[in-house]
Amino acid sequence: MMKQIPAGVWPTMITPFTESNEIDYDALERLIDWYIGHGVDGLFAVCQSSEMFFLSKEERVKLAAFVKEKAAGRVPVIASGHISDKYEDQVEELKALADTGIDALVLITNRLSSEGEPDATWKRNLEKLLKELPEETPLGFYECPFPYKKIISPEALKWCAETGRFLFLKDTSCDAENIRLKLEAVQGTGLNIYNANTATLLETLKLGVTGYSGVMANFHPELYVWLMQNWQQKPEEADHLSNFVSIASFIEKQLYPVNAKYYLMLEGVLSNYHCRSKNHLDFTATNRLEIEQLHRLSKTVAKTYGI
Repeated sequence: MMKQIPAGVWPTMITPFTESNEIDYDALERLIDWYIGHGVDGLFAVCQSSEMFFLSKEERVKLAAFVKEKAAGRVPVIASGHISDKYEDQVEELKALADTGIDALVLITNRLSSEGEPDATWKRNLEKLLKELPEETPLGFYECPFPYKKIISPEALKWCAETGRFLFLKDTSCDAENIRLKLEAVQGTGLNIYNANTATLLETLKLGVTGYSGVMANFHPELYVWLMQNWQQKPEEADHLSNFVSIASFIEKQLYPVNAKYYLMLEGVLSNYHCRSKNHLDFTATNRLEIEQLHRLSKTVAKTYGI
C-alpha cells in the first residue's frame, strides 16, 4: 500500500529569481520556511506557478530536489516538471524527477494527448508511460491550463485510480458538479482530489474533496489552513471566510506570478518580483497598490479569525 498524501493545503510554489535571472535558492529556502510556518500540509513544487515551462530540465530537477531536502521531516513534497512534447523526453524528465525522492510525481494531463483527441488515445499514451515509471513512486495528476486545459473525465479518472498508482489530482475544472462526479468515480480508492478553485472550495469540501492546491496559497495560506481545519465545526465563520477568499482570489487575474512575488516581498520573504514567464516591468504602481491593500486586508481577516 502506497503512502497517502495528506489532506489540507498544498501551495503551488512560485520560483524566486535573482536580479540576473537565476533561481535564487536562498530566497527559496526562506519561502519554504514561510509556507511551513503558515501551516501548510505539503508543497507542490515545479508546477506552472513555478514557471516550469521556463526552466531547463536541469533546473526543474534541482528545484524539486532542493525543496524536498529543505522540507524533509516537516511536510511532504510533490513535483511535476512534466513539460516535454516528445514521449522520449517525457520519460527522461519524469525519471529524473522521481529520482529526487519526492513524495509523489505529478503528471500533466495535457501532455498525454493533443487537444481534441479522445480519452482512448489519452489512456493508451498513459499506459505506455506508466510502464517506464518506477512502480514504487506514487503518482498524481495536474490539470494544467497551459498549453491547453485537459480535464480528466470521471471515467478516465476511475480507471487511473484503480491502477493503485495514483494518489493525487489537482482539479482545475472550477466546476463543483464535475468534481462531484469525479469523487464518485474514485470512491474507495486511494486517489484524493484537491481543488484549485477558491469559489467552489467550500462547496466541494462538503462533497468530499481532500484539500486545496491553488495559487492563492502564495498570498494568504493561513486563511485556507483555517478553512480546511474549521469548516465543519464552525460553519458560519467558514462561510464568511469563504466569501472573502473567493473575492480575494480575483487578484489571480492580475499579473501572476509577479503579484504573488510582490506580496511575498511585503512579507519579507523575497527581495524582488522578477519572473521569466511575465515581464515584471508591466507590474504597475496601481497593481502594487492593489496587492498592498490585499496584504493589509488579509492580516485584518486573519486577526479576526484568531490566526
